[in-house]
Amino acid sequence: MIPRPQSDEYAPFYDGYVQHVPPDANITVLLRTQPDELRALVAHLPDEQANQRPAPGEWSVKEVIGHINDTERIFAYRALRVARGDTTPLPGFEQNDYVPATHFNARSLANLVDEFDAQRRANVLCFEPLSETELARRGTASDNPVSARALLYIMAGHVAHHLYSLRTSYGVGG
Repeated sequence: MIPRPQSDEYAPFYDGYVQHVPPDANITVLLRTQPDELRALVAHLPDEQANQRPAPGEWSVKEVIGHINDTERIFAYRALRVARGDTTPLPGFEQNDYVPATHFNARSLANLVDEFDAQRRANVLCFEPLSETELARRGTASDNPVSARALLYIMAGHVAHHLYSLRTSYGVGG
């Protein structure tokens, strides 16, 4: 079991994501099951409805899932570099620039979910066998210290945050 990171292992901005991981959760199990949870949540949502924005300036469901995919890649890249002992400072990214820079609504909902599933399976295969030493390694991302294990909790918490948002703010799966 990968222990929960301490608050000095990640920037305060990410605390909300870490808190989305239940205290008694096995992070590896959570990482493995989130793709199925997302797939089940959007299973009956028509593509046309997934293209609609709930309000001006908000993302569509497809854009939310596209954002999840982009962020998964970035957090996984950071976790790999940190776990391997690379101490090169890693830059931040602006999520609000990434989403409009592509056309997630032109893709099918199933394709976006499949992409997340494939990424997450690959990430679990990469990170599950990490040793305690590798998980505890620290690096710098967005000008803040971060450990490899914190990045795994942030990855899971980020998805949990958006699953909650899709249910509550978007009314998906309800």
